[in-house]
Amino acid sequence: MNWYIEAWKKYAVFGGRSGRQEYWYFVLFHVLVYVLLSIIAGILGKIGAGLLSLYTVAVFLPGLAATIRRLHDTNRSGWWILISLVPFVGGIVLLVFLTQESHAVENQYGSRPHAALATS
Repeated sequence: MNWYIEAWKKYAVFGGRSGRQEYWYFVLFHVLVYVLLSIIAGILGKIGAGLLSLYTVAVFLPGLAATIRRLHDTNRSGWWILISLVPFVGGIVLLVFLTQESHAVENQYGSRPHAALATS
């Protein structure tokens, strides 16, 4: 849960790096909240659908920022997110990039997230 909150704290921070754990825990909790709100939307109708829509709009920017920071952690530009627009294979390629191990040393986007956590 801390990783999900951490991603919200970095709401629109597109610089730096996010490790696998930070990114995938954010994705996990996002999916859980989305499913919960979908169930509520099914029960409450328009009010629930409004909550779901509001959450979807609110989570767009932190999700985008977390994905770009995760790409930075694999030593790739955030522009690689656009590969997901390629039909069929684009999403698969992006998924492979997002699941790869962190770049072992400091790169142009900053120090390795685990190293930064160990020093603070």
